[in-house]
Amino acid sequence: MEVVSLRSPPFCHLNRRLLVKKRSSRQQVKIPLCRKRRILCSKVHYRTESRALSNKDHSLLNGKVTRPSKPVEGFSGDSNGYVIGSEDEVGSMSETGDSVTMVLIPGLPDESNGECGAPISSCFWEWKPKFNVHYEISGSQNVNSPPLLFLPGFGVGSFHYEKQLKDLGRDYRVWAIDFLGQGMSLPTENPTSSSKEEDLVWGFGDKTEPWATDLVYSMDLWRDQVLYFVEEVIGEPVYLVGNSLGGFVALYFAARNPQLVKGVTLLNATPFWGFLPNPIKSPRLARIFSWSGTFPLPESIRKLTEFVWQRISDPECIADVLRQVYADHSLNVDNVFHCILETTQHPAAAASFASIMFAPQAQLSFREALSRCDMNGVPICLMYGKEDPWVKPVWGLEVKKHVPEAPYYEISPAGHCPHDEVPEVVNYLLRGWIKSLESQGAAALPLLDDMQSENIQSSIAKDLEFVRQGSNKSVIVRFMGSSFSLWNRMESYFTSRFAKLETK
Repeated sequence: MEVVSLRSPPFCHLNRRLLVKKRSSRQQVKIPLCRKRRILCSKVHYRTESRALSNKDHSLLNGKVTRPSKPVEGFSGDSNGYVIGSEDEVGSMSETGDSVTMVLIPGLPDESNGECGAPISSCFWEWKPKFNVHYEISGSQNVNSPPLLFLPGFGVGSFHYEKQLKDLGRDYRVWAIDFLGQGMSLPTENPTSSSKEEDLVWGFGDKTEPWATDLVYSMDLWRDQVLYFVEEVIGEPVYLVGNSLGGFVALYFAARNPQLVKGVTLLNATPFWGFLPNPIKSPRLARIFSWSGTFPLPESIRKLTEFVWQRISDPECIADVLRQVYADHSLNVDNVFHCILETTQHPAAAASFASIMFAPQAQLSFREALSRCDMNGVPICLMYGKEDPWVKPVWGLEVKKHVPEAPYYEISPAGHCPHDEVPEVVNYLLRGWIKSLESQGAAALPLLDDMQSENIQSSIAKDLEFVRQGSNKSVIVRFMGSSFSLWNRMESYFTSRFAKLETK
């Protein structure tokens, strides 16, 4: 029997004082190691522990980063945190003046009331020597159900999909992976050697280790990582779901491997990634740049990395980023905050960050990948948080313009990470979309149960209500029809504003 850390694979040469303190929100258990298909598995049982981002309850907003003596559970503030407008307007009118229908949807499993979410297993898959990929899985017993693979955004990992694993794992087989260079898929050994006795920061050595030759944490590496993971671990075509960076990787992978993809869901997917030219796509231009994310880091890049890393890895900076990307500041994000903070303390984190930032672009642009998916008939579903300050809905509408038949759901209020902010809504929409595809259209798309989808030419809005920790919550979800355009949206907006002025 051996204890397997849930925060990192077993380290061989990690200095004791660099070990990150274990989080109390995830239990560690002694388990037997199994080497089936080079996979190390451990059973994990989660309990909810979270930090709110409200101005009055969240200590991070007041210049403190210590854990409160009594963790705040659930939502702080009143039970109507998602109320839009006045009480008379709720459930009857959206911000564009359209009629809104109230729809009651299931909440997440409430373990405090005896409801059981799907158990989650934490595993390591040895893709190549020294390349240990961390992933989490739930719903393994659902052998006849469709497989789902979740891909994380930049700076996070599989932990960001805990609410999907617990909920959707009751019906499907669900995986979530950490990209190499992120989360718990950071290296277990220093990719560089040094004349110094010990390196407190990995990747800053004098010479590259043989296993890390040509290693760059790039889009192409992550695409290959997903390819071999689907082939060797899952073993069949999957539904891909990606948030932010993970959305781009999902689309890129699907464009190159359509035979392995049943469908792609983009959650506020970033429409671009990388600044340097791709050496295969633009070899002459790529030769101009002397360094493009390989190890070891050049001396000038080390100094820049140390300067930038000191600031972005600061707990206050992490908290500020979370304030930006989550629209509801009363939401508890303690689990996300601590997972990100622990990752920054890994000795390979700083150099891995530099490699990602200076990695070349993908061989296909986002638009090229989208066109290939459309050409190959890969189903695409779009779900975008309306209040995202980074990937604004206009980017989602741009995708919609190129694939007009793709269902588009705009969720409000929700920011850059709708799967974590309003998981009840995202899970409900995912279930409905997959059911529609699996039934070959016999089941209507989500929100269209009362009418045929081909009759929706512009858009409809519905108020999705659910129960979270004993309180009623609701969000407005707008479905964009096949002929919906940005002009339709502007016209609807101004029409509603003029109508309100006339009634005054």
